[in-house]
Amino acid sequence: MTFVPLSQSTVHRQGLDVRTPDILFAYARLPQWLILLNAVAMIPLLWGYTAHAPLLVWVVIVAILTLLRLLLVRHYQTGSGTQRARLRWPAMLYLGNLASGLCLGWLPIGLVPVENLMLQAPTYALTLGITLCVSAIYAYRLSSFLAFAVPALLMPSLYLLAQSDPASPYWGLAGSILFCCLVVGAVFVNRAIGIALQASLHNESLVERLEEAHSRAEALNQQLTHEIQQRRQAEQGLRDSYGVLEERVALRTAELETASTALKSSETQLKLAMEASQLGLWDWNLDTDSVAHSHLEEIFGLPPESVGFMRTDLSPRVHPDDTALVRETLVQHMKMLTPSYRIEYRIKHAEGRWIWVEDSGSAVERDANGRALRMIGTRRDISARKIQDEQAQLAATVFEATAEGVFILDTDLRILRINTAFSAITGYAAEKVLGQPIADTNKTTKNQVSYKALVELLQRSDRWEGERLSQRRSGELYPQWLELTVVRNSNGIITHYVGFFADLSVRRQTEEQLQYLASHDSLTGLANRSLFTQRLHETIARARPENLKMALMHVDLDRFKHINDTLGHSVADELLRQVGVRLREVTPATDMLARLSADEFIIIIEQDTSHARLKHRADLILDYLRLPLTINEHELVVTASIGISQFPESAQDSLVLITQANQAMQHAKHLGGNSFQFFTGHLPSYSLERLQLENQLRKALDDDQLIVHYQPKLQLANDRINGAEALVRWEHPEQGLLMPGAFIEIAEQTGMIVALGDAVLNKACMQASEWYHHGPSPICIAVNLSVQQLRQYNFAERVQQILTDTDLPASMLEFELTESMLLEHTDAVSENISRLQQMGIRLAIDDFGTGYSSLAYLKRFPISTLKIDRTFVGELEEKATQSPQNRDAAIIRAIIAMAHSLDLIVVAEGVEHDGQLAFLKDNGCDEVQGYLISRPVPASAFTALLTESVEA
Repeated sequence: MTFVPLSQSTVHRQGLDVRTPDILFAYARLPQWLILLNAVAMIPLLWGYTAHAPLLVWVVIVAILTLLRLLLVRHYQTGSGTQRARLRWPAMLYLGNLASGLCLGWLPIGLVPVENLMLQAPTYALTLGITLCVSAIYAYRLSSFLAFAVPALLMPSLYLLAQSDPASPYWGLAGSILFCCLVVGAVFVNRAIGIALQASLHNESLVERLEEAHSRAEALNQQLTHEIQQRRQAEQGLRDSYGVLEERVALRTAELETASTALKSSETQLKLAMEASQLGLWDWNLDTDSVAHSHLEEIFGLPPESVGFMRTDLSPRVHPDDTALVRETLVQHMKMLTPSYRIEYRIKHAEGRWIWVEDSGSAVERDANGRALRMIGTRRDISARKIQDEQAQLAATVFEATAEGVFILDTDLRILRINTAFSAITGYAAEKVLGQPIADTNKTTKNQVSYKALVELLQRSDRWEGERLSQRRSGELYPQWLELTVVRNSNGIITHYVGFFADLSVRRQTEEQLQYLASHDSLTGLANRSLFTQRLHETIARARPENLKMALMHVDLDRFKHINDTLGHSVADELLRQVGVRLREVTPATDMLARLSADEFIIIIEQDTSHARLKHRADLILDYLRLPLTINEHELVVTASIGISQFPESAQDSLVLITQANQAMQHAKHLGGNSFQFFTGHLPSYSLERLQLENQLRKALDDDQLIVHYQPKLQLANDRINGAEALVRWEHPEQGLLMPGAFIEIAEQTGMIVALGDAVLNKACMQASEWYHHGPSPICIAVNLSVQQLRQYNFAERVQQILTDTDLPASMLEFELTESMLLEHTDAVSENISRLQQMGIRLAIDDFGTGYSSLAYLKRFPISTLKIDRTFVGELEEKATQSPQNRDAAIIRAIIAMAHSLDLIVVAEGVEHDGQLAFLKDNGCDEVQGYLISRPVPASAFTALLTESVEA
């Protein structure tokens, strides 16, 4: 049987009070019935094994105790007996528990033979079961529980422990353990019942409070009813006085109507006067800031009801640039420094545009201290006048500032006004020509129309323009482009003539110079691409019908970009000029030499185009260009690559001829430079393929065709993946997946490596953040850097922004640098590395030992990791890793020892078989990566590898 604590409803339903002994008698009968049942069951079990008299006496005692228990519970529940006797009944109940416990405890001591194990088993089992049930029922009160359990269970258990037969001590031990468990259970049951009883008391308290609140609510309802009655009485009194008040209101309304009629008449008169004056009249009370303003809608575009105060409704509309002027003008007037004021300023119209207003006013009322109390004035919109003034000013400015000469004549052709350009072009000052006839200052020549003849033409057409030959004050003749127009009044009568003229001599010189620059290179003076293309078309057009031969020789300087980057543009430009001079010296006058772009020159050869002669000329050019040059104290030796194409042997049109010469030049440069190559059909198309791939790479960056694969790093200390290297791949739409070797060099040379590196870094950080926040495990991502990225002054800021956008801690990112990067002693590189360290990003040296190895940068820069290049690891043989003669093994041991002495982590690349892995692990290498662990894989496959590593 399981004991269930009494709930609040049960306590009330049974009429029990938790604060009295009532709860002790709630379940007092059931335990005694169980004990009697046990006694009756013992009779058949023990009848054949023990004396009958003791057994029967024991059963009778149990029956008597049961009868006494029933009588005690009945008397307590019926309330019979005195109050004093009822207070002693709980003690009697405890004595009954003690007696019942002694009876059960006597069973194994006095009635069951200790030598009969077959009899002990059912007897003890039944007795322990009854004891357990009764103890559970008494557990609601510890005192009641202990009064029963100690004699019933503990005493016989101690007795059995003391016996010497084989079985009794075990029964005693089992009983002792059961007693301890019962005590623990009773404590927890008692505690739970105590909590339940406390909750019951709390619920009773809440019910009492609820009833008390209900009583207060009824009292408040009664009070509210009383107040409503009083209010109704007051309303009745108000109705009685409403009649008297209504009569008074009617009388006052009649008086107000009379006054309103008079006021409307005055307002009408005032409105007519203001409309006639076209002014907005305003009246400003400075004490209350209230303002009355007419024509608000006409001037400001505001409805009259929207303006009531000066400072809040009108003052904020003043243009910020005019606020100080308005304030200063008003302050001076209020201080009585001026009798009145008039000012022009801008104000914001309701439509959002700025308008000009003219504001005038004066103070009409002051206090005893002279402080202005009331001001009256007018405002009007002067925007149209302002526009006219600005246009007039603009016209005057244009008249004086224009580069063309301008003059104004009257009907008698006398000069009324000239501009500055007129004097600059002709040499005549204004005071020398004003009032003089125009013919006196412009000496005409024969075969040129005179001004009088031009006037006759203007009277018919109103406009004339053409080129004339004029004379300066110095006597110099110059070409002049003249435009004349007439000005008529409202009646169509000519009042003035306006002339515009420009000096064509400068323009002619400029046109000639522009024409030269359009066809020649400004740096070298050689023909440019445009003139070269034109001459090439002409040459082929002459050669084709006559079956003549010609050739193109494309000359490109070797390593010119390095000279430009190292020595600067001025040295590079002077080098190009001197190269142009040398090429001109070895190029016959019958051939054309042109500069295509940067360091590329091209020669059109029309005569003697035999293979031997072309080879001789190419050797001559290469030898001549190799002669040392001295530029700004720098002695330079220049070499070139030359490509030769021939018409009509290899090409039939100009475009193909140029392309073939370029391809041949590219092939010569690919072979090491300082040589020449003839175009043949077997030459690889370096330039075309490279150009196509370059353009496709730009499109790949725009279309997000680049993806990132991840190669895991295995930590040898625990054989788990703790990092990865991000490696870029190109999903080419036609060629499939391309490795970095196919496009990284192009990206480096074209400058696209910066955008490419940022894209890879952003993708890697996004994926690392996903693993960091959502698992299966956070790992450090290593990203390769280009030196061009480190040269960017804002590179560290871009990295910080990417980390912020992807929510990735800086400690989970590592940059891999080559040794050559760290040898760049530039401010940008040093500053970026310092900023990356401050952000908490780790730096690793990639391909250690294969570049410009220097231990100095290990001290100078905050390096945390050294990566042993795969060339050392790849040469380790399966059986020779322990051989002292294996130099690669010795180098690897030395790198590991040196790195550990500097507290650096060592990572070995290119691990591909178990022998390499075992050697590296034996020699203390920290991490490895290579095909033995895994090839670079997409993010989804790497996640699976990482999950397996975590679960392993």
